[in-house]
Amino acid sequence: MANGRDPDVGGAKRSSRRTPLQAILYWGTVLSIWAIFFAVAFIGFMAIDLPDISSLDHPAKQPSITYLDRSGALIAVRGGSQAAAPVKLGELPDYVPLAFVAIEDRRFFTHPGFDPVGMGRAVLRNLTKRKGANLSGGSTITQQLARNLFLSADQNYKRKVQELMIAVWLEHKYTKKQILELYLNRVYFGAGAYGIEAASQRYFNKPAKNLTVGEAAMLAGLMKAPNSYSPLSDQERAGKRAGIVLDEMVQSKVITPEERLEALKTPISVSKTLASAHAQYFIDWLDRDIRTLVDPKNTEDLIVETTLDLPIQTDAERAVQTIMARDAKKGVQQAAVVSVDGEGRIRALIGGVSYGESQFNRATDAHRQAGSSFKPFVYLTAMEAGYQPSTPVVDEPYSIGNWTPENYTKRYLGLIDLKTALAQSINTVAARLANDVGRDNVARTAKRMGLTSKINTDPAMALGTSEVTPLEMAQAYIPFSNGGYRATVHGVIRIRTASGKVLYQYRDPGEDGGRVRVVSNPALSNMNLMMREVMNSGSGGGARIAGYDIAGKTGTTSDYRDAWFDGFTGGFVTIVWVGRDDNTVMKGKVTGGSTPAAIWKAYMTSALKRIQVSAIPDGPPAEGPLTPVAEDALRGLLGTQADAVAASQAANDNGSGEPPPIVTMKPIPNPEEKPAKSQTADDLFSEAQKKSQ
Repeated sequence: MANGRDPDVGGAKRSSRRTPLQAILYWGTVLSIWAIFFAVAFIGFMAIDLPDISSLDHPAKQPSITYLDRSGALIAVRGGSQAAAPVKLGELPDYVPLAFVAIEDRRFFTHPGFDPVGMGRAVLRNLTKRKGANLSGGSTITQQLARNLFLSADQNYKRKVQELMIAVWLEHKYTKKQILELYLNRVYFGAGAYGIEAASQRYFNKPAKNLTVGEAAMLAGLMKAPNSYSPLSDQERAGKRAGIVLDEMVQSKVITPEERLEALKTPISVSKTLASAHAQYFIDWLDRDIRTLVDPKNTEDLIVETTLDLPIQTDAERAVQTIMARDAKKGVQQAAVVSVDGEGRIRALIGGVSYGESQFNRATDAHRQAGSSFKPFVYLTAMEAGYQPSTPVVDEPYSIGNWTPENYTKRYLGLIDLKTALAQSINTVAARLANDVGRDNVARTAKRMGLTSKINTDPAMALGTSEVTPLEMAQAYIPFSNGGYRATVHGVIRIRTASGKVLYQYRDPGEDGGRVRVVSNPALSNMNLMMREVMNSGSGGGARIAGYDIAGKTGTTSDYRDAWFDGFTGGFVTIVWVGRDDNTVMKGKVTGGSTPAAIWKAYMTSALKRIQVSAIPDGPPAEGPLTPVAEDALRGLLGTQADAVAASQAANDNGSGEPPPIVTMKPIPNPEEKPAKSQTADDLFSEAQKKSQ
């Protein structure tokens, strides 16, 4: 053509233009394909570590566990409820399962496994939640079942998505009745009870088919937080929660208003039989790990032979109840007791004043400041460096940098020896001694003896600022009682099946290479000499028991938040701690020599009659003069005043009758203030050692 244009080309361009409707359809299709692609990828990613959910039809039988004391007496049975036959929904009164539906998932019978309305509310709450707060769930009963059966309780979005996926699968595979039945038989009700039957027996000592309306409401109320709303720990709070459930049951037309009023008027009797039985704290401590000690494929019921001695445990419980009731006016709220023998076997353990009121185990899980009960590790380090109980020291004002320790009495005794300083729990001497022998060395000593928590090395470390548990403190005192050997605290001797097959036998970590001696003489005998003096003339006099070779140390934090008494005889250690759960001050200024010492004495007076008592190994040797190495080191530390100290000791030893003169030593320069070339106590001892060779 003359103009060179192709009319068909122009027409093709015009025909390729899409109408608005065609564009919407086109891009809608593209976006849908990509949405499906990303949805599949997202679901695939979330499903990567999903657990195997095909085993629900054939659940593995969990073995029951029978716990025996060291003599074969029955302590407790745990886990049997998980092995029992599940309760059929038809065997329960209608108001029992419907109480859970009313408070947990009102739309249970109509939703497809998840509740869009509840999820929407949860999303809004999560968007406005405080930083660090838990995610709101909006979970249905089906989702809760999915979590209880297959997932962890971690609060994160991935777990919520996986929970949703499994819930949809459950709704597809099972009827609503089957899901509700599975839920009631698998959910955790607190206090070791899994399932409605176990919970009914645990709390009300009756089968689930006999639950009243009020009892059903109380059990349903536990689902929000089993420990917080447990009738064992707070009956008033549990009752209020049950009232809320009853209101929801009325609104859901599960019961009538008249039935609600009748339920509120009918008292609910909670059985505390198991809660107050012996040694539940001890069994809780073992039960959380006991299955890890045997083959996970085992399905036989287990018998666990423990180290506990029930008669001694009873003595400890009685002593705690008596003394804590006596001293309640002092603001003492809680107590913990741990007794171990020289091999590390736990013979008695109390984690609180009342297991029924609080299941938190203060003996094993509460980290509290050790106070002056930490001082033996300071003095042991000194004994191993060449000091002796008779080494003279001066109790006087002393500072480390900007920190100045004060004695409990606010007074200073002047010239004393180390034995007196420990017996009277003198803070200034302990702080100076830790500085002289090296705070890092003291920390290593404490670890070597058996403390497992972090030991700080700040200037106040000698006064027990590190936080430890009563259980690990008992472990660390064992070498003082058994001749210097380290032992690992433990509560299980053997695990076997009912047919007698041994599945686990305790073996001390040091058995293969022989027992590990962590402290030797003369340091051990010197320490035992000084800790006997704590009982005879010092701060532990309130725990003294006539006719027995006993030693120990009191412990009190500077603000009266924690008080300890740690005592022992030959091959038997008992640690007592008292304080408050909120870590506030005990208004009665409770010290280690008061309430803890009284509990220790009341308990041990009975317990010592039941055990094979022996003297503390490696008794005190005759005290002699300082070794040449220690003498040279002492002169280096005290300068020219060492002669005056020696002269005063000689005059006193010669029977002159005159009191020794008070010699005030010039303060030893603090490590923070020393020039780079100044010598430490360790340097002085090293030089003295070289001179003696």
